[in-house]
Amino acid sequence: MPPPEEIRWAQIACGEVTERKSGPAFDKVAHSRRVGVFGRDAARTRDYAARHGIAFATTDVAALLAHPGVNAVYIATPPGSHLHYTRLAAAAGKAVYVEKPMARTVAECEEMIAVCRRAGVPLFVAYYRRALPKYVRVKALLDAGAIGRPLHLTVRYRCAPRPADLNPAAPPWRVQPEHAGPGGYFMDMASHQLDLLDWLFGPVRHAAGAACQAGAVYAREDTVTGHFTLGGGVPGTGAWCFVTDPAAACDETEIVGDAGILRYSTFDDTPVRLATGTRAEEFAHPFPEHVQQPLIASVVAALRGAGVCSSTGESALRANRTAAALLGAVEL
Repeated sequence: MPPPEEIRWAQIACGEVTERKSGPAFDKVAHSRRVGVFGRDAARTRDYAARHGIAFATTDVAALLAHPGVNAVYIATPPGSHLHYTRLAAAAGKAVYVEKPMARTVAECEEMIAVCRRAGVPLFVAYYRRALPKYVRVKALLDAGAIGRPLHLTVRYRCAPRPADLNPAAPPWRVQPEHAGPGGYFMDMASHQLDLLDWLFGPVRHAAGAACQAGAVYAREDTVTGHFTLGGGVPGTGAWCFVTDPAAACDETEIVGDAGILRYSTFDDTPVRLATGTRAEEFAHPFPEHVQQPLIASVVAALRGAGVCSSTGESALRANRTAAALLGAVEL
């Protein structure tokens, strides 16, 4: 069966991430458009569909997956339901693009891969930084030997609690195990950093760490430290804390080579910084309006048989596995 000329998406859920980061990109990428959206609240789903120009809005996910125009599914729910909706989409014979982190646990990730493989449908995961020009630049600099041979790297991330974290009566889904699994904000945010390192250096060979509840903000792990060995044998360390004072905020990955050093942030578009014994340069790449658009374009190209997408179920499984090892939950 030849690949489809146009990718027609069914979107499952219409939360905040879909308003700007992802949703509009499905309609702006060539040969791609959303034809239906599912949500649990009928009025909210109809409003979302009207604002985004989506013809079909429903609270019946089976009706959405049975829509005759649909040939791919975007799952935009929290991780706790990713496996469930992946099963439904695969059973309906639809390609799957799912939000990150891929699932709550390594086992759930493995089952998602298995159900899609049995159904013969592709599975992609929204680790969109792989396609953003800023990180494409980082990879190009490393591949060109701009800092020589990488010797080691350090990941540091610290942030203050968000206002919603301070409401124990209604904690955010990211710190609710039934929705996010173990690790709280670490699994949601650090997985981006770990996936980037997988893409830049190759699969992590070893990782170990420990997590604790250092603050008294919410009843989940909020601080993680660990060490890992990347592809090529490059050693690395990481430290994450999500309950610091604002003055301690930090978002930096630092890659040290035998001929220079490379620094970049993960969660904003601060320029990439390169320094060697003879030069210091900055490379500015502002994030696009819809940050997932470059990756979605590669997903659409792959589904049309016109390109490849590097962020697959298999690569996303590795990010989950590394994160779980840093949490002390599995051995890697």
